[in-house]
Amino acid sequence: MADIDIPKGISVEIKQDRIIVSGSLGKNERLFNNAILNVKKEGEKISVGTDTSKRLQKKASSAAIALAKEIKNDIDGVSKHFEINMESTFAHFPMTLEAKGDSLIIKNMLGERAARTAHIVGDTKIEIKDKKVRVYGIKLDDVTQTAANIRIAVKIRNKDNRVFQDGVYYSLE
Repeated sequence: MADIDIPKGISVEIKQDRIIVSGSLGKNERLFNNAILNVKKEGEKISVGTDTSKRLQKKASSAAIALAKEIKNDIDGVSKHFEINMESTFAHFPMTLEAKGDSLIIKNMLGERAARTAHIVGDTKIEIKDKKVRVYGIKLDDVTQTAANIRIAVKIRNKDNRVFQDGVYYSLE
């Protein structure tokens, strides 16, 4: 049984097999398996537990721990953004980045005529300033998947990656 405290300014609503967490930045919705998990809101706490037979106990307890962590991430997301900083680097050809709709367009990478695209997942937003790329949003899963999509889009194939180091990389700033 895992208990999660609900901070002030955050509202949590539980409907059958979904949890809706709302805050100042937006709303996160999460599905869960209500056949093996028992989620209840008691005052300012959410309790995640299991009500299953002995046969499914191991799977249910793992699912309860995972759901509790996901709910904590959703609560953090609606109160403050999740953010990943990236930086574009190029040595051979000047690369340009442009966010349009639900995709990031990478132009002139390694002098290629065709632009590369990376899919932006969910409500994730991208800010581009010079070489800096800021990927942020309220849902951790979407932000990290968008950053991974950018890394996959700029992957260099059929060339020596020790020489051709152009791309968009994770940054500590």
